[in-house]
Amino acid sequence: MQSSLADRVIVIIGGTSGLGSSAARACAAAGARLVVVGRDEQCTSETGRELGSAAVAITADATKPQTAAGAIAKAIEAFGGFHGLYHVAGGSGRRAGDGPLHEITDDGWQFTLDLNLTSLFYSNRAAARQFIARGGGGVVLNMGSVLGSSPAPRFFATHAYAAAKSAVIGFTRSCAAFYASKGIRFNVIAPGLVETPMSRRACDDDQIRRFVQARQPLDGGRIGQPADLDAAAVYLLSDASRFVTGQVLCVDGGWSVSDGAAPGG
Repeated sequence: MQSSLADRVIVIIGGTSGLGSSAARACAAAGARLVVVGRDEQCTSETGRELGSAAVAITADATKPQTAAGAIAKAIEAFGGFHGLYHVAGGSGRRAGDGPLHEITDDGWQFTLDLNLTSLFYSNRAAARQFIARGGGGVVLNMGSVLGSSPAPRFFATHAYAAAKSAVIGFTRSCAAFYASKGIRFNVIAPGLVETPMSRRACDDDQIRRFVQARQPLDGGRIGQPADLDAAAVYLLSDASRFVTGQVLCVDGGWSVSDGAAPGG
């Protein structure tokens, strides 16, 4: 059987650590050729060595408007095409000043939106422009979060981050509606708490781990792993989902349908 991403060229923005690097490995295993972009030079080098000839790894900042356009151009140069974009880049703005509304600094707000929303706008715009120029359609997959629609105020009161992830949903669905007639699909994956470098604070907190046991009750109430999202990413980037657009797929262990109360509480 032909691999589900055979002959596909995919650009992953934020593809050299955490959720992105796991997705890159899964896409490569499914037959894709990849351009992966990351900000940390060491992670980028390691990812490039791991993926070998199936990928080109680039060190660049996703918040710069030229980064995604350059990665797409590299995909066309290296592999002769461009079929899909997966935007994973983003992260917490807590250290920059994100938090509850009354505590958010102006710098914290701007930093968090630039990291999680403006970077995504840049990559999605670059992808749409290339798909339109090529005329053959394509797919854009964006990284959301359950915090964009299912708050957890006790442990995750970062309101700029929630605003950015909520905006990802509205932006993606609006783009999906506009570009459907051109054969360009836009979808979102919204994870719960997943163990990545970004989530180390939460994963190392015993209270949060107990909270997650109730809020993500699937599979023993565990914290997610990056590989838990891989099948969803491959599906939404492949022709298997060719009739799917404007959707938000929560891969969250039940977070979005659970209240977080302790068992029996």
